[in-house]
Amino acid sequence: MPNSDHQNPSAVDGNTFVAMCLARAGLDRMFGVVGIPVTSLANRAVALGTRFIAFHNEQSAGYAASAYGYLTGRPGVMLTVSGPGCVHGLAGLSNATVNTWPMVLISGSCDQKDLGRGDFQELDQIEAVKPFSKYSAKATDITKIPSCVFNVLDWAVSGRPGGCYLDLPTDVLHQTISESEAQKLINDAENCRIKEVNLKPIVKHSEIGKAAALLRKAERPLIVFGKGAAISRAENALKKLVESTGIPFLPTPMGKGLLPDNHELAATAARSLAIGKCDVALVVGARLNWLLHFGEPPKWSKDVKFILVDVAEEEIELRKPCLGLVGDATKVVEMLHKEIKDDPFCLAKSHPWVEALAKKSKENVSKMEAQLAKDVVPFNFMTPMRIIRDAILQVGSPAPVVVSEGANTMDVGRSVLVQMEPRTRLDAGTWGTMGVGLGYCIAAAVACPERLVVAVEGDSGFGFSAMEVETLVRYQLPVVVIVFNNGGVYGGDRRNPEEITGPYKEDPAPTSFVPGASYHLLIEAFGGKGYLVGTPDELRSALSESFSARKPAVINVTIDPYAGAESGRLQHKN
Repeated sequence: MPNSDHQNPSAVDGNTFVAMCLARAGLDRMFGVVGIPVTSLANRAVALGTRFIAFHNEQSAGYAASAYGYLTGRPGVMLTVSGPGCVHGLAGLSNATVNTWPMVLISGSCDQKDLGRGDFQELDQIEAVKPFSKYSAKATDITKIPSCVFNVLDWAVSGRPGGCYLDLPTDVLHQTISESEAQKLINDAENCRIKEVNLKPIVKHSEIGKAAALLRKAERPLIVFGKGAAISRAENALKKLVESTGIPFLPTPMGKGLLPDNHELAATAARSLAIGKCDVALVVGARLNWLLHFGEPPKWSKDVKFILVDVAEEEIELRKPCLGLVGDATKVVEMLHKEIKDDPFCLAKSHPWVEALAKKSKENVSKMEAQLAKDVVPFNFMTPMRIIRDAILQVGSPAPVVVSEGANTMDVGRSVLVQMEPRTRLDAGTWGTMGVGLGYCIAAAVACPERLVVAVEGDSGFGFSAMEVETLVRYQLPVVVIVFNNGGVYGGDRRNPEEITGPYKEDPAPTSFVPGASYHLLIEAFGGKGYLVGTPDELRSALSESFSARKPAVINVTIDPYAGAESGRLQHKN
């Protein structure tokens, strides 16, 4: 039976027991902010082989955990204190769930006997996390810890991945059991793990045949893939399917890189034509949500037939495609490729559809390159983005992970920056979340230590998590943060003179920041390297030096405050 005997040297307390369970589950990374009652848990986890990345703010730690889940396919785990710590952690948990990434939020909570009495940081956390998690567990006794830990980790990756929550009351963390009983409980819980929870549904062979027939008969087929295909590691299967059939493809923003952006069948530069005229669209690991205009006219043809590949049956039911294939993206694409290989077909380069997309792509790329070729000073968004693109490409393989957030900065970057390798782009994602930047950078540096991490941030997006540059320096992570500094959310004060009225008209505009802010000095305060640049040569020099050093750096790029657009959607899109 559990007790509170702290004198027994062989006794295992709740903190150590949780750490033992996490270690048994193979967890080797954790993100979070420590404090009462979870500091000991973090220290015990470190002692048992888990690298703990300590943040300044739970919001950024949560974004890191969510992105880590995406990059590795294993649950990203975050640790917080109770009450407000848990609430701040909901930013990351909700981000993981909306993006369908595996993540587990672990929070301490108040002593169970004091619940409802106004205890320190008291909150009904199980109730608070409900809208943001697919599964929650509360360890009401030390003996329940193993099953709770294994359940949340398993549910995070089951079916459609998402966020899960584990609640650890203070009194349970202080309970103790013998080491032998602890090992027995872990063994028993591991033997009882629901193996079926990790099984993905297997699509019927007859359904694969229908999908192959639709693609074979199509006059203007298109393959669309998203970050669901990325987390499934579907790149090789997609490459075989695309190249054996000659069907053009279109990635969603974070699907970029599964096949190289410069692939001859890439339709990204002819996006409007591709989605507007295709008659059959195979959509793999991407939802027909706002990012794909809900699969509806006027962006899509009213007659388009969708073949939707998704791991969740409810997604198929929601979208009601012509044909739904429920299963893991990689397995379904492999099955489809095998089916087609038995009765092969291939669209030649001279096929009218392939030719039309190639022609439109070439036209749009030429227009953009003409804009990019100009050295505009003071900087607009295009000139520095071209220089950054070229510097990233010069790194070669393994390619850097590019983190992108902001309004104009992210939109321009999506079109200009080139992704050549899978899972090398992290941006605002399905929810359009701002403030993810530094958390994503840290996750990428921890998950992909062989890669340089380059963040291309608007000054507003950077401001959400700028203090985490100290975290970069503390752990000496190879992250270069490039801030497009245009003095505001869209570039400073955009009000018409008639709008500047009222008793507080002398205040700065809601969109504006301090002009010429010295963001580069922020990282220097902690021992990192800062650069202030305003010309092409200065930017090239800063990129060359910082990329070579692979040390924490901030490059503060001065942008013309009038270069942006309020919507963040500049008129360079195809």
